[in-house]
Amino acid sequence: MPNSITLTQFLIEQQRKINTASGDFTLLINDIASACKKIAHLVNRGGLTDVLGSSESENVQGEVQKKLDIISHEIIQKSLNWTGHLAGMVSEEIEDIIQIPAEYPQGKYLVMFDPLDGSSNIDVNLTVGTIFSILRRSEINSSLQTTDFLRAGTEQVCAGFVLYGPATMMILTTGQGVNGFTLDPDIGEFKLTNPQMKIAADTQEFAINLSNQRFWDPAMQQYITECLQGTTGVREKDFNMRWLASLVAETYRILTRGGVFMYPADARNPAQAGRLRLLYEANPIAFIIEQAGGLCSTGRQRMLELQPTDIHQRVPVIFGAKHEVERLESYYKTHDLT
Repeated sequence: MPNSITLTQFLIEQQRKINTASGDFTLLINDIASACKKIAHLVNRGGLTDVLGSSESENVQGEVQKKLDIISHEIIQKSLNWTGHLAGMVSEEIEDIIQIPAEYPQGKYLVMFDPLDGSSNIDVNLTVGTIFSILRRSEINSSLQTTDFLRAGTEQVCAGFVLYGPATMMILTTGQGVNGFTLDPDIGEFKLTNPQMKIAADTQEFAINLSNQRFWDPAMQQYITECLQGTTGVREKDFNMRWLASLVAETYRILTRGGVFMYPADARNPAQAGRLRLLYEANPIAFIIEQAGGLCSTGRQRMLELQPTDIHQRVPVIFGAKHEVERLESYYKTHDLT
């Protein structure tokens, strides 16, 4: 699409529709895009530079960090903390909230991000990405607290992710649908290539880590068993299964060809409600999925209505084709009543 508009032009045109817009939001998205271009450059160079492999440290969740996890976090933090658009940040890689240094002006937005989702794939040259969520700060003049970030996903003003794959893409929503932008390396600009992305309500494809099946609760066991039975079972149709171990890659596939993704809670760690983090993984993906016509749920509750209790809170996640998510929710409801 040689005549497609750039991300900057798209944002400015959207900004002109809002009489009270100051331009801060447009500049913030451009700052995020610039940071992700730097990360894309490092990812694409792979083994040509010393960025692959594990570091000697763990993040707040006790996961061993890849070198690029740390580098990507530093790129985003340093790209955003001086701009004057933000009041603070939350990152998967840092235990506490990130305050804006005192020498820089305070802004009216909050950003939460996973700097390199799917980083376990980086050393084998598979798709990884960056996920982000933006809130508008509720009390501008007060000191920043952890509670400023603990707000339901319905309060997001923007969510997106950048996919570092064969092409670098940004998927973005501001509550007016979902649009995809592809990075043109010749000019260094994201250009609109996938306008108004939509998810079909029906599907015959699901994504789940089947190796965990023995730990799932009865509702998920029932659903997957029915899918695996294919035409001989109650669903009377065959399903395909996919599993990429990269949330951004799974989401993009569902946005472009349909499907349903599931990362349910399991019995391995009863104290841990799920695997994915609510604020900077589940909520931004849920916002995108709903804006594309799909649904996102814990199985028992709409994801975007879940009230966070911790900035690194984990949740079970089910999203994608509307009718499949509704079916799963009905199974949870039935099993909870028995």
